Amino acid sequence: MAVYRVNKTKGFTVMANYHLQDITISLKAVGLLTKMLSFPDGWKFSTEGLAAICK
Repeated sequence: MAVYRVNKTKGFTVMANYHLQDITISLKAVGLLTKMLSFPDGWKFSTEGLAAICK
């Protein structure tokens, strides 16, 4: 399967493959990390707020 990479300047999240390929991190944790990295710098997280966002 071909992979098409494009340069984008906004509306996307860049994440290191290190976290995505670490076999000690659960798929749920990778998903949560990805969700958290999609928010702007300085975003304040709380358990209640994350629970509301990740229904």
